[in-house]
Amino acid sequence: MTLRLAGFAALGALLAACGQSAENTEIADTPDAAASSDESADAGNEDAQTPAGPEAADYASMDNWLCHPNKADSACEKDLSYTVVNGDGALDVVPFEAAENPPVDCFYVYPTISFDTTPNSDLVAGAEEKRVAATQFGAFAETCRLFAPVYRQVTLTHLQSMMAGGEFKADAELAYGDVKAAWDRYLETENNGRGVVLVGHSQGARVIDQLLRRDVFGTPAEDLVVSAMPIGYNVYGDAETGNVGPFEPCVTKGQTQCVVAYVSFRSDGPPPAESRFGTAGPDGQRALCINPGKLSGDDGVMDARLAKAGFFGLDNASFVEGASIETPYAAMPGMLSAQCVETDGHTYLAIEVSGDPADPRADDIIGDVVVGGEVLADWGLHLIDMNVAMGNLVDIVKAQAETWVAEQAGD
Repeated sequence: MTLRLAGFAALGALLAACGQSAENTEIADTPDAAASSDESADAGNEDAQTPAGPEAADYASMDNWLCHPNKADSACEKDLSYTVVNGDGALDVVPFEAAENPPVDCFYVYPTISFDTTPNSDLVAGAEEKRVAATQFGAFAETCRLFAPVYRQVTLTHLQSMMAGGEFKADAELAYGDVKAAWDRYLETENNGRGVVLVGHSQGARVIDQLLRRDVFGTPAEDLVVSAMPIGYNVYGDAETGNVGPFEPCVTKGQTQCVVAYVSFRSDGPPPAESRFGTAGPDGQRALCINPGKLSGDDGVMDARLAKAGFFGLDNASFVEGASIETPYAAMPGMLSAQCVETDGHTYLAIEVSGDPADPRADDIIGDVVVGGEVLADWGLHLIDMNVAMGNLVDIVKAQAETWVAEQAGD
């Protein structure tokens, strides 16, 4: 049954601003931007006369965490139950159950989402930061203790101002410094030798990539990392080895100390030439594409957890004719599959949507960036990079955690 799925035109200006950022700011999903920022930071370290920037946030305070085991009102402790929408229209509710004694931790950095009116956000989490943390990260509580700091990210509204001709005035190093301070606090007071999975999306994935390369690899913390999942961002391996630092791309389900990364597009809507997602690196490296549907052992079938309210909380998704689901999320078994695709200019995860017009289930999904009624093809399915594979990602982390625990017991 074909159902009309509403778009995101109401937030078109903000999304268009995000698209513009890929060409004109340091905070885009591009490796060149990250390299430029890193080089600036290195130059500052060499020059003793360079004035110190703002101090990092104090992560001894629970106010500066979105999700934390010791935070009474953790943003991740929401209703994460989902409804399985079967092809015949039958609905089966699956209640969410967090692990009582998680074997590992997960540390998450959220994507560009703040509606604060300043170039960098403040440290007071808005509804948008809380929502995206629950939507993208909460499900990992099935196998992890969850840690997600508030950080002074570059905001959506600042990117909107650039679309009107304004200058880039945000401080990408401020955002990174906050996450680094939160990571240091976590290692000092919470880790106690536990394995930890690093997770991030979009701007958050860029920060995770930076954290690995600048402050994890080559330090004692490297041995604690179970895996890294910087998703919705161009992650490049070494030109010779293909590895990200000492970590290989993940190829088996229970493999540890490896990387899962990809950018997603519809199979019938590949990235156009101008898309910055999935492009080749400065030394010709292909952007990593690890198919979570294959890595999880599901033969490329995607176990999605699609939010009824969508990325921006608009509550505009329909999943089945003649009924509405009561849970915040929906699964559409057998409807989505994926494969990694390489073209001359891009490497990406191609999502195949196999809807059946003859059945009562919706034939399509929401996930495109829509501005003024037009799909921004260069962004692909960026809004649902993580949720389109949420069940697979959680299963992968479960298997990695089992390996990690067994390896530590063997020591």
